[in-house]
Amino acid sequence: MEKAEFVEMIKLRTKRLAIDVIMLYENMRKTDSTRVIGKQLIHSATSVAANYRAACIARSQREFFSKLSIVVEEADETLFWLEILNETKFVSNELLKPLIGETLELLKIVSKARKSVSSN
Repeated sequence: MEKAEFVEMIKLRTKRLAIDVIMLYENMRKTDSTRVIGKQLIHSATSVAANYRAACIARSQREFFSKLSIVVEEADETLFWLEILNETKFVSNELLKPLIGETLELLKIVSKARKSVSSN
């Protein structure tokens, strides 16, 4: 796979994660707790996608590294909120498992990319 194809694939995957998280929230039972957690989750998941796109148009290597760092932080936060929903049983494990898996994969991919940028 060419670099450009890989970049586009990750753009699509991060956007799909954001959309899936939004849809999860829309279908979630709303309580005071789930509203707070859900909004935090939406914020972090959409930030993953938005900051990855921003990294793709970075004007310098330093800016690229900075944006990738934000993506890593936001993906880790997304994972945290998904784990909270899972451990509180506010959302079924069946619904969360694919989101947790995708978030973990994206976190690993972007962390590895950031590491390779920092070593160059």
